[in-house]
Amino acid sequence: MTLDRTPWFTGIAVSVFAAMLSTSAVAAFCVALGNVNVLLAVVVNVIAVGGLAPTVWRWRAVPVWRWVVYGAVAGVPLGWIAAIAA
Repeated sequence: MTLDRTPWFTGIAVSVFAAMLSTSAVAAFCVALGNVNVLLAVVVNVIAVGGLAPTVWRWRAVPVWRWVVYGAVAGVPLGWIAAIAA
């Protein structure tokens, strides 16, 4: 009898990397658009996240991609906070 073990250490490392990547990407995108027009930055970010959310949320059922999804779900709001702070 074999038990499938959850790779917590590797999974958390992937989640942290995905969170850092998505945080920096979202923050840079927000700041760049914010330099043009703040309303444009808000609207484009809401549309982008709203469009990607259903697809990304489905990926959480796939064993490897779930860690990336958890990181991205944490990274997007952190990117917004970082953009507001900048």
